[in-house]
Amino acid sequence: MHRISIPKGARAVLLNLRYENHEAYVVGGCVRDSLLGKEPKDWDICTSATPDEVKELMHRRGIKTIDTGLQHGTVTVDMGTVGKYEVTTFRIDGNYTDGRHPDYVEFTESIYKDLSRRDFTINAMAYSAEEGLIDPFGGRDDLAAHLVRAVGEPERRFEEDALRILRLYRFAARFGFAIDPATGAAARALGPHLDCVSAERIQEELLKLLAAPRPRSYLEPAVLAVVLPELEPEKQPGRFAELCRTIDRIEPTAENVPTRLAALLCPLGEAGARKALRKLKCSNALTDEVTALVGEGAGSFLLGHESGARPIACGNRVPPQRTVLGETPGTPNTTLTVQVKRLLGRYELPTIQRLTALCSARHPEQTRAFAALRAEAERLTAENACCRVSQLAVNGRDLMAAGVRPGPGLRQVLNALLEAVITGQTPNEKDALLAAAAQFSAS
Repeated sequence: MHRISIPKGARAVLLNLRYENHEAYVVGGCVRDSLLGKEPKDWDICTSATPDEVKELMHRRGIKTIDTGLQHGTVTVDMGTVGKYEVTTFRIDGNYTDGRHPDYVEFTESIYKDLSRRDFTINAMAYSAEEGLIDPFGGRDDLAAHLVRAVGEPERRFEEDALRILRLYRFAARFGFAIDPATGAAARALGPHLDCVSAERIQEELLKLLAAPRPRSYLEPAVLAVVLPELEPEKQPGRFAELCRTIDRIEPTAENVPTRLAALLCPLGEAGARKALRKLKCSNALTDEVTALVGEGAGSFLLGHESGARPIACGNRVPPQRTVLGETPGTPNTTLTVQVKRLLGRYELPTIQRLTALCSARHPEQTRAFAALRAEAERLTAENACCRVSQLAVNGRDLMAAGVRPGPGLRQVLNALLEAVITGQTPNEKDALLAAAAQFSAS
């Protein structure tokens, strides 16, 4: 029998329930992750005890409980320093009229009936030290086969809750598993049912999918056609396939999820991407970051950021003879430094790091050039190089004290000083800047 190491707090909850002659098991994702040799994030517990029984017996032992979701049979048991654990009564779900939530739930004393309502076999397992693994639908075998398969009839599972369609691809992508053919066919056929899922939940699942190691194979065109119809994944399969390849080239870190999202939305342009992100109810911060990446595009800043220059559209290819920032091979690195300083004047370092990752993925032949740009941005940031007016050794008060009149002209002088510092004409030192400001004001 495979033994699962249950943490102290969860083990205490199970023992308290079983001491009162209730069945109790850890269930779902924690069992799945334990069998995969991964550390579970949460330990959920299911039991034959009703919520009132759970609360009463825990209170008798001086243990606090929180009414988390009584309508669905869930109580959170607060074990203090060893954690909080959700305890849910075995249940059977009623009809799903809205395609997302059961109209009602019925409590049951059968762990098998409870597991039968769950989405995928790998999530429909329970465990206790006394009884071992409860696995009526072959979840352990599917884990061994690296397969995601629906419990029972896949059409019914997805009709009950359309969000499960996105969860299917997210779980498969997370673990690098294959999708059971019948389950995949049902997900594609029932993709239009996603219109009953809230934008916030769609966004959450999409971002988790993009955080997977290699999401390319799991960005299903039939599903994306519903979630992001603007991309036209089924009408333009070649373009969509290239987007997916680009996404896989971007390192799978939490910091790069906005980068991967920008790679997906690049064909829409800045305005189209912003509209799509708003439709998905993304935060303002994420929307601004992704649209900045899309707006700069795959190599727009390669040709330099001269004052007033307009970024090149995202879909444009960089001329093969050009390298970073308009340099040609073998030229001095001063141009790179100047242009990177200008970029740092517009964006924080994490945005530039994402931008170089995006451009490297879209233009692999320029990877070394983008790596040089990123390294230069990191070097300048570490050295606290002056890239913004706020970093100048003088401010508006200093200039006014030196005789520069307040008003629009003051800002113009500050901008001129910044340009002089960026290009190396003037050191970022107070006396030198005041002398240069006097010249600018006199001219």
